[in-house]
Amino acid sequence: MRIGPAGQEKPAVRLDDTTYIDVSDIASDFDERFFASGGPSLLTEAVAERRRVGAVTSFGDQRIGPPIARPHQILCIGLNYRDHAMETGQAVPDEPIVFNKAPNTLVGPNDTVYIPRGSTKPDWEVELGVVVGRRCRYLADEQEAAAAIAGYVLVNDVSERAFQLERGGQWVKGKSAETFNPCGPHLVTPDEVADVNNLDMWLDVNGVRRQKGSTATMLFGVTYLVHYLSQFMVLEPGDLINTGTPPGVGMGFNPPIWLRPGDVMALGIENLGTQRQVAAAAR
Repeated sequence: MRIGPAGQEKPAVRLDDTTYIDVSDIASDFDERFFASGGPSLLTEAVAERRRVGAVTSFGDQRIGPPIARPHQILCIGLNYRDHAMETGQAVPDEPIVFNKAPNTLVGPNDTVYIPRGSTKPDWEVELGVVVGRRCRYLADEQEAAAAIAGYVLVNDVSERAFQLERGGQWVKGKSAETFNPCGPHLVTPDEVADVNNLDMWLDVNGVRRQKGSTATMLFGVTYLVHYLSQFMVLEPGDLINTGTPPGVGMGFNPPIWLRPGDVMALGIENLGTQRQVAAAAR
């Protein structure tokens, strides 16, 4: 985890819902350098010793930041759930649809989400995020891809559908507004996830369940995606991959339901924690 005000977060390791261990003297940040040098394995011995001697801190009212520093890139997979593709009226893809979000969209799991100026169709998307653990190019197979994963995170791939679909065909315009990628609360290492391809996921808006699904229904699984992407580009340590969303997004309703200032999004993925964001108009 990363704890503290925006831009001043300190690296930490979560113990439970109320306490953590500060590891900022070991890792300056959870960034490209950290993951490239071995990542979470560097912390194991120190965390065990600090836990033994009681060097534990309470969260209190401290802000939780995104669990990774700003990545080199945020890559996203579109229409990766068959029933989501159907609800949007688009064809089920034969290959992964790949687009990107600006890296500076990354914010904490409970930070305010700002609806951009000129927005008419802001939307939500609960997603599984994959954090890359080492530099990857032309991975040989899915087994090699699995070894290159540092961990998993909960993300909300917030979208502006008019910008995405009605402003020239480039999805990045509808995905890259400030605060459009809440992430966290924590990065969970692969050894802590029994089956990443079978995790329940959900999202509520104003207390109403809008999305409910499972990573089991992804068209393209986690290791397939990491291997696939490495054939087209170099993945850097700390890069984030958003793997797609199940049905229940606002644009899928008849009539569509769009976010408005004051709306509250709450979401979660099994074993990866929960988030809560209030939407506000960008000034």
